Amino acid sequence: MRKILFRSLFLFAAITTLCGVAAAGPKGRDRVSDRRDIRRDTRDIRHDRRDLREDRKEGASKAELRADRRELRTDRRDRRHDVRDLREDRNEPPR
Repeated sequence: MRKILFRSLFLFAAITTLCGVAAAGPKGRDRVSDRRDIRRDTRDIRHDRRDLREDRKEGASKAELRADRRELRTDRRDRRHDVRDLREDRNEPPR
């Protein structure tokens, strides 16, 4: 009797664990790729800032500098939105 009860509880725990892992798998992979994209965007922004400083030292035209600053501003804004979306996904209850 105890053996049957123990085996049934063990089977129930195993099935519950596998269902939880299966449900969390795709969402976790999506978050990992989102975090990777955010890191890549952060590096790109850092490189763009460096390029902007070099262009300023080289004496680029004001129109070019203005366009570069505008592009950098939109990149930072997009990255901020991506971070906000990632936080919302993390705080979202599981389906």
